[in-house]
Amino acid sequence: MKTLFVRGPSLLSRLVLALACSFLLIFIDHRLQAMQPVRVFLNSLVAPVQYLAILPEQLLDNFSESVKTTDQLSAENKALRQRILKLQGQQQQLQFLQNENRRLRELLGSDARESARRMVAEVIAVASEPFSQQLVINKGTLSGVYEGQPVLDSSGIIGQVQDVGGNTARVLLISDQSHAISLRSERNDIRVLAQGTGDIGRLELMFIPHSTELREGDLLMSSGLGGVFPEGYPVARIANIVRDESLPFATVFADPVSALDRVRNVLLLWPSESELQPIYEDDE
Repeated sequence: MKTLFVRGPSLLSRLVLALACSFLLIFIDHRLQAMQPVRVFLNSLVAPVQYLAILPEQLLDNFSESVKTTDQLSAENKALRQRILKLQGQQQQLQFLQNENRRLRELLGSDARESARRMVAEVIAVASEPFSQQLVINKGTLSGVYEGQPVLDSSGIIGQVQDVGGNTARVLLISDQSHAISLRSERNDIRVLAQGTGDIGRLELMFIPHSTELREGDLLMSSGLGGVFPEGYPVARIANIVRDESLPFATVFADPVSALDRVRNVLLLWPSESELQPIYEDDE
């Protein structure tokens, strides 16, 4: 007589088989990037859901903008005019410095640096957790976005693209624990390595000797080493330095110059020497 129920593999066997398959897929993806098309497809698949999730916030922002009083608009207009005047003055000085730099490079026989290509993107979702701090933006492969691409805001570097879909991309913030970036001090060109701490407003400088000439308040710029981030963009400012001789290195923390928890719009950069190109829409 046949039994009604056939006993299958045990739960432990199923668990071991599932773990083995998972590790195999992770190894294949790491070595051959075999799962990249799947990730692109899934990112494109969830893009409409992300847009729907931020729709109420956008509607509320639009409503609040429409009910502003005349006095508020007048004050904003005055502040914007003052900011434009200030920026125009800075632009004039920048043009002078660029011309002077070009002449000096010609005298030294050095190649001129071409400016990077840029594109503005909007943040549509935030994934800020203790072990993962990321943003989702509304640009993807259809706009020429690529993995590892540097991302800035109006103050400085905020991170780099980690995953890309057709119309969206996921940005890993510099404060994420898995992120590190090479920097240099603007004051004395000391090179340092900054790593995320998981705190949205704090970076840690690694392997800093006790005899370092760094000071609290020093501005740290991107060094250009590693080929990911272009040189000369602000990243962080040293907040405090603790020189405990019982430890092999000094403890140095820096605060990002950008408010990473309040980013609304970002700037994507394409290196001038790269073969990759931004793909603009008709209205950009």
